[in-house]
Amino acid sequence: MIQWRPDVLGDGFEQLTFELGPDDDPGLGDGKGATAGESDAQQPPVLVGTLIRSLPAPRTLWQRVTGQRRDLEDVDVLYLHGWSDYFFQTDLARFWTDRGARFFAVDLRRYGRSLRPGQTAGYVDDLDDYDAEIEFALAEMRASSPRNAGDRKVVLLGHSTGGLVLSLWASRHPGVVDALILNSPWLELQLSTRGRQVIAPIVNLGAKLSPLEGIPQLDYGFYSRAVRQVGPQDEVARINAEWKPDQSHPVHTGWLRAILAGHDRVYRGLNIDVPVCVLLSTRSALPARWSEELTRTDTVLDVDGIARAALKLGRSVTIERIPEALHDVFMSSVEPRCDAFDRLERFAKGWRRAIG
Repeated sequence: MIQWRPDVLGDGFEQLTFELGPDDDPGLGDGKGATAGESDAQQPPVLVGTLIRSLPAPRTLWQRVTGQRRDLEDVDVLYLHGWSDYFFQTDLARFWTDRGARFFAVDLRRYGRSLRPGQTAGYVDDLDDYDAEIEFALAEMRASSPRNAGDRKVVLLGHSTGGLVLSLWASRHPGVVDALILNSPWLELQLSTRGRQVIAPIVNLGAKLSPLEGIPQLDYGFYSRAVRQVGPQDEVARINAEWKPDQSHPVHTGWLRAILAGHDRVYRGLNIDVPVCVLLSTRSALPARWSEELTRTDTVLDVDGIARAALKLGRSVTIERIPEALHDVFMSSVEPRCDAFDRLERFAKGWRRAIG
């Protein structure tokens, strides 16, 4: 039986935990797994996902009497977070619900609300495994659709790695959703296409021999520092440091192999059959020391490389470049954040009116 319960984000948000079967994490029991509480040595953790929802307020009496409808009342949105992340962006949810849409988000297996004791945080060795979470969420969204609601439109909204996952899924499942919105999607490696092709054989071999072998990473916590400094402070104050650490979760060869395989599929060209909107900063930086300039740029991805890769997603791709935006454009300082929401609204309303 479906059992929604109050979410950690408070009023207006609920969560639903769903099981995905026994956990086959290769790191279980070897001391390499991340924990989110006290471990249970007797029972291996169950693999779970978590669906979060925020529903729009009912129409006012005046709206009902006059027959007025909000712009996106027949729209459902499904959000997917990025690497070393989880869903906490309440302003983003309210953007949609204020316009009448229903908003859903998934904390994927081994992330955030779905991370269980002993599991290797964020680990997966095939991005297609996330089909289970996406399809559960879409099924629940359909099952919980308001009566007499008619044909509801579905928008997929992905950030960073979540944008890569949703792009691959949408290409493999034509005709299921109606639009795809990507917030700084991780569509190509920071080392460029050539760099990815050079390291891929080494990573693939390492993943076969030891999928949980650690890979050195140069995350100095600058992006998290920038978010804390300029992001919306009510959201920043709620960030769970175990679920979204200042420095990202450890990177393993098995996981990186899955990411590189996803990048290669994008490079070869996807066939997404719905309009795509890509939101990106205008600048990137990969610094070795902190400066205030890092509060006005993407310090995670090569945004120019992402913009080029985005053109291979499908037949209709809109690229929005936002000056002074961070990696998560909706966590930027006030001016670029407002710019990002304005561009999102322009796309969402224009798309909705265009499809009738």
